Amino acid sequence: MKINFYSFFPLFVLLCLLLGGCTPERNAESSNSQREIDVFYDNLLEGGAFELPVVGASAYASMELMLYGSARVSVNVLGMLQAGQGFTILAEEGEWWFIDSYGLQGWVRNSLCMINLPDIIPSIVYDVTNTYSSMFRSSFIDIPNITGRSIYNGRDFNARFGREEFIAPVLYGMAPKIFNAQQAALAEGNTLVLYEAFRPADAHNELHYHFSNLVEANPLVRTGITSENFNIRWFLAEAPYNHQRGTAVDVSLARIDDWEVRTSGNYVYLHILEYTEYPMQTPIHELSVAAAIMSSSIYSRSSTGWHGAEISPRATPGTLLLFRYCTEAGLTPLSSEWWHFNDIENTALATDYDLGGEFLIESTYSRPPLR
Repeated sequence: MKINFYSFFPLFVLLCLLLGGCTPERNAESSNSQREIDVFYDNLLEGGAFELPVVGASAYASMELMLYGSARVSVNVLGMLQAGQGFTILAEEGEWWFIDSYGLQGWVRNSLCMINLPDIIPSIVYDVTNTYSSMFRSSFIDIPNITGRSIYNGRDFNARFGREEFIAPVLYGMAPKIFNAQQAALAEGNTLVLYEAFRPADAHNELHYHFSNLVEANPLVRTGITSENFNIRWFLAEAPYNHQRGTAVDVSLARIDDWEVRTSGNYVYLHILEYTEYPMQTPIHELSVAAAIMSSSIYSRSSTGWHGAEISPRATPGTLLLFRYCTEAGLTPLSSEWWHFNDIENTALATDYDLGGEFLIESTYSRPPLR
């Protein structure tokens, strides 16, 4: 009987830690010592919440925020962070981060900040296509001035990894749910493929404008978004949208074909070298009822409204597997798009503070994590 190594990977590493011996068998280029495997799990064993430490990661203010001289006490204001302003996280104490932004240091509440996902969950495959060649279509028809072009910048040299990497920020409170979904995928030899997290309001407005024009001009496209009790808002609502709030991700799922352990500072992390995406019911960002995971529209602001909903007969095994990973991690599906998952709890917070994403995020401030 052939045993799937990835299904037992977390247990395998734990046994290695207890017995102090074995290492997974890999090819010569990706072979690593047991010390490296131990360190890979050190951040979690030491009480960390993610694959790599939060300290040294890039983060961004989602609105104008006060910078304080001490944590837990809202006094001694040192300055202001502008909406979208980036910084490096230097320390974390509960709901506070001590940060550095262009030499200005102080404490900021982290619940209203976005964190760059590649910095803390590097095992995810990141492919933010809207930054270089948008895949948005409707009824498999190109959206003029959108499909195939970059609609915003979102890639930068990341000093944490020593390479260019996509920027994929979400509100900090959403990050643990994405982490849990990825860990569930990894345990079965799979990985999330993240196509988008934060989307700037200007880019979204441009996308909405050209999509609306196509809907008006093309009866086939219009029919494709209005059947089965759906409408244009289910596929592309006007801003502010959850992508601008930092509370939504667009993800697919892939089978891991090859991987290796790489080093960042004093830590190592899992890096996917090769992967094969599962067949899904449509390509990513196909804006029509063909992409609906459910057979009818379900209220999108409810974290439980989708429970018991009828799954579309178009759903593939890969679609359903992705659905399981994400919903069991606490994310809420969008009935009209198999790839889109919201964090309802943090969406409520973002709505209360009127977060609108009216800024660009084009740079990273990351540093290698050190002990």
